[in-house]
Amino acid sequence: MSSRYDDELWSLVPERRGPPPRHLAAFVSSLTPAGRALDLGCGDGRLSEAIEADSLTIADVSEAALTRARARLPHASAVALEPDAPLPLCDNAFDLVLCTETLEHVRDVQLLLSEIRRVLCPEGRLALTTPAHGRLTGLAAAVRGFERQFDPLSPHLRFLSRRSLARLLDAMGFEVRRLSREAGTLLAVATR
Repeated sequence: MSSRYDDELWSLVPERRGPPPRHLAAFVSSLTPAGRALDLGCGDGRLSEAIEADSLTIADVSEAALTRARARLPHASAVALEPDAPLPLCDNAFDLVLCTETLEHVRDVQLLLSEIRRVLCPEGRLALTTPAHGRLTGLAAAVRGFERQFDPLSPHLRFLSRRSLARLLDAMGFEVRRLSREAGTLLAVATR
């Protein structure tokens, strides 16, 4: 069952959005090719197109987003996900899991990351992006006020800094191989 909330959000997004942000496209393009890849939280598939893999699976909680991604990537296998539920995918099924701009929307981060570990093969890679927050975000909230810094209608539930993302990935059994910040985004590659 897809997420009505996420379907409603995707109904507000124009179908022809143009290319993805350059820094995200460059990050995905920088990943070494994979045999089997999963784009978890693929949205409309704009970044999925840049994944180099022998086989690609796209997955999202929004059926509206998956419909767009299927049209863009007819060769990919598509999987509808339920929010806050185990992934309906086999153990050790993927060499690469890409999870871009998704983690900040997830209620049960522990479940999601443990499920990613489960579906990754040994030494498999997680490539993850999320908005970057840190001392400047805290300072801006102190100066401008919490309500002005964080929109109460935003679908973002998580606010991660470089340090908190590294700690989270480590606590969930990942080994961080690369973690950088670019254009207000944290870009991480970790292995199982």
